[in-house]
Amino acid sequence: MRPGLDAIRDVCASLGNPQNAVRAIHVAGTNGKGAVCAILDSCLRAAGFKTGRYTSPHLVRLNERFFLNGLPADDETLEKHSILVQNAISSRVQTPSNWGQSSVDLTFFEALTAVAFSLYAERKPDFTILETGLGGRLDATNICKPVLTVITRIGLDHCDWLGDSPSKIALEKAGIIKTGVPVVVGANDAEVLDVIRRRADEVGAPFVYAPEKVSLNDIPDEFTLQGPFNRENATTAIAALKTLGTRDYEDGFKSVVWPGRFQVIGNFIVDGAHNPPAAHALAEALVHMPRQEYLIAGFCGDKDVDEVLRTLAPFVRMGIAVKTGNPRSLSAEAVACKMKSAGICAVPADSLKNAISKVGTVPTLICGSLFLAGEALVELGAYPWGQSPKNGGGQSPRFDPSELLRPGG
Repeated sequence: MRPGLDAIRDVCASLGNPQNAVRAIHVAGTNGKGAVCAILDSCLRAAGFKTGRYTSPHLVRLNERFFLNGLPADDETLEKHSILVQNAISSRVQTPSNWGQSSVDLTFFEALTAVAFSLYAERKPDFTILETGLGGRLDATNICKPVLTVITRIGLDHCDWLGDSPSKIALEKAGIIKTGVPVVVGANDAEVLDVIRRRADEVGAPFVYAPEKVSLNDIPDEFTLQGPFNRENATTAIAALKTLGTRDYEDGFKSVVWPGRFQVIGNFIVDGAHNPPAAHALAEALVHMPRQEYLIAGFCGDKDVDEVLRTLAPFVRMGIAVKTGNPRSLSAEAVACKMKSAGICAVPADSLKNAISKVGTVPTLICGSLFLAGEALVELGAYPWGQSPKNGGGQSPRFDPSELLRPGG
């Protein structure tokens, strides 16, 4: 993570500023922003529009970050635009601030964001839905020129970067608001709303508070996403669609795909909840479910694991701790200790596969990380976009995204 927009602006200038050609709907928030992006994508396509969608992280394959008309971009498309970005990194535009420097370092997310701008500028969808990676004000996506901005529910996460209170985090998220561009805001606490409203007033952006414009009764009956938190996300998306003046979008609710978020697969519930706000939303959904016999969980070390586990403890009987595939992951033993501290009788397992084999057919919750959710989808045969790497199917991208981070190639 490196806050700031200079590097992404320099590289995009070398690409001809593709971000200016993208008709963007820019979405920020702590939780729910990815689901809102998925709902908007499905509904806009149902209304007859061509769409692009850039979200993060991916669950299994990098291609999932780059959607075109409802499907992940293919390897050849990503290969083409990654080469363009790599060349731009090596020959960026010279300005007084970087004079004499032949290349620029980008973070992984900045590099992929440049790929997204290049891809969508070429394909020219009617709308491109862009999800911020972290924060908003200094996020690489924030060099776009949106037709609409959306801010979902805000809570405490990434406090080291964004601030230690909801109001401070809200100020960072509100950094995506642009002069004259409407901002649609999902359900939030009063202190958060006050910060966002004041920022909208400062820059002259029309402010739309979704709960005042849309009710739960406005959500079509055949909405595919489960969990009460997704009904909140749906009202935010409907408010955004109405603000755009979109009609005939209702059928889009029948085909929204946003895997790994309160997804029921046989006796398993797979959810990417990894921070306290997401855990509280998950707990609200679990109130309406039978008590889970097992919790299989793994966490990255930079999360408030103790609070997440305390929130979920009343809904599970036993725990199996695993290590995720992320380099920042806690060990299975460390997670097991934290489970015990939260009042969950727990043991470590050496892999998710073995943890799943231990629980058999009893109700089981798998959560703690989107990386773990992706791995679970593969193990349970529920990966939605073609065959997964585990099953030997699907293309394996020829390009290595890390090459984008080495100027000069």
